[in-house]
Amino acid sequence: MNWKFWQKNKETASKKKKTKSREWADAVIFAVVAATVIRVFFIEAYTIPTGSMERSLLIGDFLFVSKVNYGARIPMTPVAFPFAHHTMPVTGTKAYYDGIQWKYRRLPGLQDIKRNDVVVFNFPDGDTVAVEAQDRDYYDMVRANGREAVHNAYTIISRPVDKRENYIKRCIGIAGDVLTMKDGLVSVNGKPVPMENTGQIDYLVKFKTSDVNFQVFEEMGFKIQRDIMGLSDDTYNFLGTPEMMAKVGKLDFVTSVKVRTAEPGVKEENVFPHDPNRNWNADNWGPILIPKEGLTVKLDSATIPMYQRAITVYEGNKLEKTANGWLVNGQKADSYTFKMNYYWMMGDNRHNSLDSRYWGFVPEDHIVGKALFVWMSYDTDGSFFSKIRWNRLFHSIH
Repeated sequence: MNWKFWQKNKETASKKKKTKSREWADAVIFAVVAATVIRVFFIEAYTIPTGSMERSLLIGDFLFVSKVNYGARIPMTPVAFPFAHHTMPVTGTKAYYDGIQWKYRRLPGLQDIKRNDVVVFNFPDGDTVAVEAQDRDYYDMVRANGREAVHNAYTIISRPVDKRENYIKRCIGIAGDVLTMKDGLVSVNGKPVPMENTGQIDYLVKFKTSDVNFQVFEEMGFKIQRDIMGLSDDTYNFLGTPEMMAKVGKLDFVTSVKVRTAEPGVKEENVFPHDPNRNWNADNWGPILIPKEGLTVKLDSATIPMYQRAITVYEGNKLEKTANGWLVNGQKADSYTFKMNYYWMMGDNRHNSLDSRYWGFVPEDHIVGKALFVWMSYDTDGSFFSKIRWNRLFHSIH
């Protein structure tokens, strides 16, 4: 009998000792898996690419987005390349396989979405994309030029919910709210809601004289060539926050300061719900009832333009108009009950933001997470020694 069997096991184990390359491979795989789990279920980095949230968030801000607050969304497109959203960085090819799709599910969260939360979500109109013009809304292009012209000019692709472009906006209305906007002022459930001091809009400023030292405005936080535009010798367009404009109005050489908005009744074709019977524009619209899970709406000529996309695209039903009324999934129906909650998102930079005013409701299955804080801020226009906005590092988002 061999009483030294443990020595053989020890020798065998030593022969199977991992090589350096195998150790590195295991470490890389573990790091990728760990980082993916953190990114999907806990927290994710995000970059501000446009000025739609100025002055709350600036171009070049890098922030962390919590998946925990609203509950992490289980991946709906589970087969995807790690760390790539929808497109591979070098090749430009698709970074996911959409042949496998899981139903929408979300883990329990710490809170519900509240009004004024800054939220990251998948672009609702991003289900269809013109590859050569991805910064433009496909549906706007179709409304302006016709479907055939767009499809002839561009490569058209579709994307699943969780692979649509990420957007960041402020939640203005939650499910069940009724919203209106008049002269640039939003009302929620009949109560006017002034912009936060971080929100900005255009103002018409009239001076007593044409001889003005604009340096004083730069000291107030305005960028001369970007935020101030001359309209005549003594009248200028200012882009600023309510707080900034209140200070402008107190200057002794200023005659008047008033919000500059579109006239009520002047229709903008690209404003939601794109209904020829509604003369709405970006500053004057409503009332709009935001869909809520369990809410039932009547199906008629007034509600269909408002809720057709939610019923068909977001909730997956077939909606048909017949001589005798409406059919939902082939069954006659005069009403519809929503299966999900929806939200109304708007940018703080009210006159430079493509938001719910143009593409409507954000379904709950499009919600990615809550913006927490800025961990880095990089100013591309700054000088060599002022590229980093030190005062914004670890700045909390409100």
